[in-house]
Amino acid sequence: MRVAIIGAGPSGLVTLKYLLAAERALGTEPVEARLFESESGVGGTFLARTYEDAELVSSRQLTCFSDFRCKDDESDFISAKRYVEYLNEYCTHFNLWPHMTFSCTVKGVQSHKEGGHTVVYLLGGQEYTWECDAVAVCSGLHVHPSIPEIEGIEKVPIVLHSSRLKKKAQFGVGKTVLILGSGETGADVSLLAITSPTKRVVLCHRNGFHLAPKRNPNPRLILARRRNPLDRPQVPIDVSRASLFDTAYVHPWLRNSNLLWVYYDYYVRWILWVSWGTIHGTDQWIGGKPDGWSTSEIRTPNTQETTQGRQIDLAPWPDHIDDSGAVVFRDNGRPEYARIKDETIKPDVVVFCTGYTHEFPFLGKQRCSPRHYEGKLVRDIWPRGDPSIGFIGFVRPNLGAIPPLAEFQAQLWVLNLLAPERVVSAPLLPEDEAHYRLVCKKHSRIRYGVDHESYAYQLALDMGSAPSLWDTLCLSFGGESRSDAGRGSGYWYKLPLTWALGANFNTKFRLCGPWRWDGALEVMTTELWDTVSRRQMFFGHFTLSVVPMLIFGPLSLIVYLYASLCWLFSSSISYEDTVVKE
Repeated sequence: MRVAIIGAGPSGLVTLKYLLAAERALGTEPVEARLFESESGVGGTFLARTYEDAELVSSRQLTCFSDFRCKDDESDFISAKRYVEYLNEYCTHFNLWPHMTFSCTVKGVQSHKEGGHTVVYLLGGQEYTWECDAVAVCSGLHVHPSIPEIEGIEKVPIVLHSSRLKKKAQFGVGKTVLILGSGETGADVSLLAITSPTKRVVLCHRNGFHLAPKRNPNPRLILARRRNPLDRPQVPIDVSRASLFDTAYVHPWLRNSNLLWVYYDYYVRWILWVSWGTIHGTDQWIGGKPDGWSTSEIRTPNTQETTQGRQIDLAPWPDHIDDSGAVVFRDNGRPEYARIKDETIKPDVVVFCTGYTHEFPFLGKQRCSPRHYEGKLVRDIWPRGDPSIGFIGFVRPNLGAIPPLAEFQAQLWVLNLLAPERVVSAPLLPEDEAHYRLVCKKHSRIRYGVDHESYAYQLALDMGSAPSLWDTLCLSFGGESRSDAGRGSGYWYKLPLTWALGANFNTKFRLCGPWRWDGALEVMTTELWDTVSRRQMFFGHFTLSVVPMLIFGPLSLIVYLYASLCWLFSSSISYEDTVVKE
């Protein structure tokens, strides 16, 4: 079989890796895979569209691929530059380089009714074609800048999208900078601007925003012991959620309800109030925190030290820019409008931090828009009528990372493509998809949001890669995967606890199943065990593990018992009806 991969970002690389590994892992015929990349190297948006001092917002423990990990002594959050280095090392480790063609633009993919595809591409000014049996589209979510229209924007001397921002020097000296967009990029770019020799920085938002810390909050309660200054940093927030009774061993009735969401919503509001005195977000007070007694204290990053006392001004979204070049803001009825409405702000630089749109121009007019595939993709990966086309890396988690989800998608797509009889949950029904999708507004730009933990677990179930408690115990107490060198290293308790209390790491689902990897046990009981052992007792284990398990464990048991009784009752009635008819 011949398979084309379009794009050499994390999604394309991991798809190529699993296609090449399928012969050994699945016992299939060898795959001739070829990757086409328009840039001169690997990395996708991390290579082409990042800025100075950019750092990943997801932890390395979650973001790294299952069988190729970052070094243990690296920071929890690595830089974008380091991540590109990691991807290059990944290609070398798995010998992916011979299968990639760079500086090569795919112009079209022609699908044939009788099966197969023709890839049309440009290389060195010449047009070529490549015939293949399947195509993996991995061109990425963050390619085409989304730039909303603002009347009068042409009156600003310098206007650019964040994708074109590379260095602080682009802000200039003594300039007023207007940042449009209050997401992750907007926050990063605002900090870059305020730490540059600018005159003023104004951050604009549409309808509010919510800041979340990278690490799980850990207030020091009154009368609690003082912490040792040598204590390790609190665990990253994207790996702080226990999976037992959150995704594992949850009855579908409970899984499809909103009860879990309601609990975490109340938990987040409570810990925000305890930590910062407001339920609206991390330190999100207009004019500072209120004076008086507080139930706790917490050290947040001291940005005033970084900015040397300079502040970023908050403003509503611009309505338009008048003839003099001054911004006229929308009246959003919030305090920032009342404070800034009478000021005259004439930006010298405007940076659109408004995200990206994605499309597939090489698929032709009818198939180029993502809207064409809404509701038509199995597990958001391949069209129900054509498993030979896979869309890898086109889901966005609420709290997580795209690369590890792309690895799950690549595993399932390659498995279904080459060995469909080994897809455990086949046929893959739409009824099992709604629970991981995030609700979006009717006209929302981002319509492909998923809950990271739920989506990862669903794909693992589909592949038969989700280890049960029994599987975990067997591995812990001397299963086939346990090496002689590992005896006495604490596998017997570290693996079950990491399985139950840890997040849904990719490596967790390499303990068993079609993509089983011998090194998974070691990673689970060392690097990933560290994310469990580092948690503080009350605001780590008790609130995020013990309480949810005490609530949803018995609740799932009750639902399972009730569903079993209903099944037995309906079966007995069916049996009696059959006997009567006979």
